[in-house]
Amino acid sequence: MYKIDLNCDLGEGVGNEALLMPLLSSCNIACGGHAGNVSTMETVTALANRYQVKIGAHPSFPDQENFGRKIIKMSQKDLQDSIYSQVQGLKIILDKQDLPLHHIKPHGALYNLAAIDEETATAIVKVVKRFGPHVFLYTPYQSVVSQIAVSAGVKVKFEAFADRNYNDDLTLVSRTKTQALIHDSETMFRHIYQIVLNEKVTTINGVEVTLKADTFCVHGDGENVVENLTDLILKLKQNMIEIS
Repeated sequence: MYKIDLNCDLGEGVGNEALLMPLLSSCNIACGGHAGNVSTMETVTALANRYQVKIGAHPSFPDQENFGRKIIKMSQKDLQDSIYSQVQGLKIILDKQDLPLHHIKPHGALYNLAAIDEETATAIVKVVKRFGPHVFLYTPYQSVVSQIAVSAGVKVKFEAFADRNYNDDLTLVSRTKTQALIHDSETMFRHIYQIVLNEKVTTINGVEVTLKADTFCVHGDGENVVENLTDLILKLKQNMIEIS
């Protein structure tokens, strides 16, 4: 029996959290940078508590206009302050309900830039350390940010994407390309199964590349996401992979 974590970015305005939450083992809650506000954070946090789903903060560049998908030029101090403020906003809500902050997962352009840029990665790691040694950082395998985090004593969970295709260098295929997204549960299952059992992913060019993952993300705004996720979990369980 294998065990994996299944996570989803929530509180981003899609409004299907009540349907998704029973299917997840962890969630990443938008905390004001690209989406989200106090009301949405309170609502999603309550749902996560009801279904015993681990709660993470999902900070981004402060850019709601572009949904956090553009790089914003900021000093490292300003970036740290912004990320800390976003995570602290969620932490205040969690503290009121006596719930722990399990992890932090950057969003969008911030996530992608931290994977390759040392200064951005360092800013994120410094913020994670401020929230205590029990808080995990969800990060891509063999990324700059994962290496800096490990060196700094931050606990890391490697993340892979269940519904996205990969390039040969383990970057995600651009959403501007038709093959960026995986739309059906059978392909998602084969994708995850290969990573879990063989620590390999087949890239868009048919190349097998090493990829280790502890947690898998499914995007909450995906086509038929609830149906796909329900079927995916069934296929995983039938093949001795438990969601935990």
